[in-house]
Amino acid sequence: MWLDPRRYEVIDDEMAEVLRDKTPEQKLAMAESMHRMARDLIRDKLRYDHPDWSEDRLACETIRRLNGAG
Repeated sequence: MWLDPRRYEVIDDEMAEVLRDKTPEQKLAMAESMHRMARDLIRDKLRYDHPDWSEDRLACETIRRLNGAG
């Protein structure tokens, strides 16, 4: 399968080796960190776009978008 380098970032061999050497716990911690960062970025963008929204509405919309909607 051919990957268009303009659309995908391909991990080089050195980085693949680093990731392979991570323990399952370290990999999970990385995934949790990425999820937290995505959640925070989405919430902050929504807060910027909708300064009138309550924290509850921001939280609900953030979750909705993290789940693939919108």
